[in-house]
Amino acid sequence: MLLKVVVWLLATSAVLAFDWTEFRMERKYKDYLQKRSYYLAEEEDRSVGSDIELTAKEQIVNERLMALKRKELAEGLENPAGFIPWNHMFDVLNRINSSEIFDILRRMPKGGILHAHDTALCSTDYVISLTYEPNLWQCTDPETGALSFKFSREAPTNTETCQWTSVAAERTKLGEENYNSGLRSQLSLYTTDPINHNRDVDSIWRQFMGIFGVNDGLLSYAPIWKAYYKQFLKEMMEDGVQYLELRGTLPPLYDLDGKTYHEEEILHIYQDATREFKQENPTFIGAKFIYAPVRVVDDAGLPALMDKVRELHEQYPNFMAGFDLVGQEDKGRPLIDFSKEILGLPDSINFFFHAGETNWNGLTDDNLIDAVLLGTKRIGHGYAVLKHPRVLKQVKRDKIALEVCPVSNQVLRLVADMRNHPGAVLLANKEYPVVISSDDPSFWEAKPLTHDFYMAFLGLASERQDLRLLKQLAINSIKYSAMTPLEKMNAMRLWEAEWKKFIEELSA
Repeated sequence: MLLKVVVWLLATSAVLAFDWTEFRMERKYKDYLQKRSYYLAEEEDRSVGSDIELTAKEQIVNERLMALKRKELAEGLENPAGFIPWNHMFDVLNRINSSEIFDILRRMPKGGILHAHDTALCSTDYVISLTYEPNLWQCTDPETGALSFKFSREAPTNTETCQWTSVAAERTKLGEENYNSGLRSQLSLYTTDPINHNRDVDSIWRQFMGIFGVNDGLLSYAPIWKAYYKQFLKEMMEDGVQYLELRGTLPPLYDLDGKTYHEEEILHIYQDATREFKQENPTFIGAKFIYAPVRVVDDAGLPALMDKVRELHEQYPNFMAGFDLVGQEDKGRPLIDFSKEILGLPDSINFFFHAGETNWNGLTDDNLIDAVLLGTKRIGHGYAVLKHPRVLKQVKRDKIALEVCPVSNQVLRLVADMRNHPGAVLLANKEYPVVISSDDPSFWEAKPLTHDFYMAFLGLASERQDLRLLKQLAINSIKYSAMTPLEKMNAMRLWEAEWKKFIEELSA
């Protein structure tokens, strides 16, 4: 009898021990799942766009959009090399342009472009069409083969390095297709072998700056200058963009009568063209100009430059949004070289400094420190900002918007795989003010803004970020613009009307 009791006790204790282990394991697992759900919920709550609540119709559009996004991501997991943001945009440009996500984003009202440059805007096809204008001449650099253009009633005077010929005659001699193909190769960085074509930052920047040189004589012809600007506003509106803040160097313009147009006159051309376009397009919000000379001015030229900034601001206090310095940061003068003169400018002049468009750490990227100390309202690119925690703190505190340009950063050799773009971290935290911009869309055969939104949505954003992110980015482009509070109210009214149309069309 005693033996039976002992056996029973041992068996019971074993069962009890087993049950207790299972209980503890289940409790730990449930606790783990609960904490995991908290982590995911907190991350989603912190991400850009999380404060937006979608309407019933917006949810319908979102379900369609997210089904397409998840399909792309799933296929990317299955075949990583086929995932579009992993590839150089030039290698997948046709795939992007034919995708349903791209079509939706193209139709979506995206607010404004806050970072774009004056002679790198319009489609290549449009620029080529300008070479059919009468009185256009060209010469070819004997060493580089680079074209130069000039409008003139008579052939310009030849030099040792420049023999001028009629563009019309050259096109006839070579054949239209051959001529236009060769011209296109000098107007865009697009190539079918982008990885091997320019393997480092300096080589791609040399070619990049060379395109500005090709455009110079063609676009700085005064009648073309105005037409080019209005054409971009048209292309921009067709791409779902209603507002523009344009950075420009204000190069001298010319006409057939030998007149030279200087900075004040060029700003007047911009202002008139903007007013005309607004009258022709009532859903257009408007445009402002950021004076942005190249950052290679020597010390002797600094006083004259700052005087010009003051003069332009005084003459165009509302249209001229502010001041910046542009060009390759690694090779140009750092902001600290301009700091004393910049601090002497009137407080009414806003700054929108390019800073941190580099992969260096503790070198060129120190422009980020100077940009925030000098009081910049936004930071152009800010690619290296994650290396500067003190700058990030200031960005959050002062709401200094970061103008993220994904496609530009890839083409100009800062990042290869878009998933590694620092903008991914910025989009994960709504405390960082972010806008998406396009920089120089003409030079990479991109739409005014849609290709950058596409890369941000599919490559930089989380799998869980959806239509709310896209809507917030559009709102940010108005919120962090240089418009006055009253102008922003009107801008939101115009944008919201277009957004409502977009949602109605896609939810039907």
